[in-house]
Amino acid sequence: MSEDPLANKHQAWSALFSEPMSALVQRYTASVGFDRRLAAADIAGSLAHAEMLQAQGILTAQDLADIRRGMAGIEDEIASGRFDWKPELEDVHLNIEARLTALVGDAGKRLHTGRSRNDQVATDIRLWLRGECDRLAALLAQMQGALVELAAQHSETVMPGFTHLQVAQPVSFAHHLLAYVEMFARDGERLADLRRRVNRLPLGAAALAGTSWPLDRERVARTLGFEGLCRNSLDAVSDRDFALEFAAFASICMVHVSRLAEEIVLWMSQSFGFVDLADRYCTGSSIMPQKRNPDVAELARGKSGRVIGHLTGLLVLMKGQPLAYNKDNQEDKEPLFDSVDTLADTLRIMTEMVGGMRVRADAMERAALRGYATATDLADYLARKGVPFRDAHETVAAAVKTALARGVDLAELTLAELQGFDPRIDADVFELLTLRGSLNARALAGGTAPAQVRAEIERHRARLAAD
Repeated sequence: MSEDPLANKHQAWSALFSEPMSALVQRYTASVGFDRRLAAADIAGSLAHAEMLQAQGILTAQDLADIRRGMAGIEDEIASGRFDWKPELEDVHLNIEARLTALVGDAGKRLHTGRSRNDQVATDIRLWLRGECDRLAALLAQMQGALVELAAQHSETVMPGFTHLQVAQPVSFAHHLLAYVEMFARDGERLADLRRRVNRLPLGAAALAGTSWPLDRERVARTLGFEGLCRNSLDAVSDRDFALEFAAFASICMVHVSRLAEEIVLWMSQSFGFVDLADRYCTGSSIMPQKRNPDVAELARGKSGRVIGHLTGLLVLMKGQPLAYNKDNQEDKEPLFDSVDTLADTLRIMTEMVGGMRVRADAMERAALRGYATATDLADYLARKGVPFRDAHETVAAAVKTALARGVDLAELTLAELQGFDPRIDADVFELLTLRGSLNARALAGGTAPAQVRAEIERHRARLAAD
């Protein structure tokens, strides 16, 4: 296939070169196939830059008017799908600049005064990611809200609390759900904190050393809603800490999603039978007609590996780069974009699935009765009677061994049998050996007592309403 001898005519650096870029290199280096999603941010950044250039006397009022008119036309073309994205123009920035120049002439060529694609792309990514942070913050709040409202229906529902996936102590199902609310709340805090570091303006750093043009960087920052400036031009164009930090946040959040998804998979299994999922979140089997598979939860669990992989990839991408900008950084966008998309889609579908989950409280309570979940309550009872806790622990272990041999629960042993292990045991012990007695005994802050759980539900409701 012959190459177009004018293939480089729109490239910003083509006058230096004596031959056009090969078609293979064009395909290999082009990013417009994925970075076109930065178009709105690129246009907003360019308009703010143009307004500043005109205020500084670098562009004329007519130049600014032409740029605004051209950008409005480009926005309309992109929105309607009529914009002709050209791979030979490499990226979103040169595509928009070339189209602007075609529409308005020399004003389009003057727009790039005092900036480089290096500080331009850094600005675009930060603008785009800031908006995605805000969208994800809302989705995180919705996820928490769904868990809180489900918890509000089940403060009195008893389930086994597990350690090592063995029945440990009874807890309320609401308390269990609120543990995930705490996780997602911390994710929200991390997101809000990293957004502050995303929201700093690189524009004005130019290629790497700043510019001799008298730019007003503070004006551009105010126009675009940035909270501050990137203070070192070398760092401004080469820094991708904000992308790494976002990927770390997304990975931690997806780990929390994965843990919840794993529990839903277990709870829905016949071995547990704690919950039923709506059919719209399950699939069947191509061979076994009885199957209802929790594929959505399983896929959410699987997608956590995808997002964690993006964090690893970005860390490796940055680890060997000298200052300042390097072409390696073109590879930052696809993992960042996919992390955002995967997390957003997963939070949305998990929120819907939790909201439609049917809880089988009777199955949870039966499971809590199977594992001697109130044994610690009996040990605490003896300790309050003056028995050293380690001795009480051994006494209760002997009682559990006897109950196991007989196939009964501790609460089904007679008072005389219990007193055989320690004469200080009285009839009041039976209240503590019930599941709800165990719950109610844990009434300290952060405990599983229904009264405490209801207070936490109201605290979370108030927090989410205030955000």
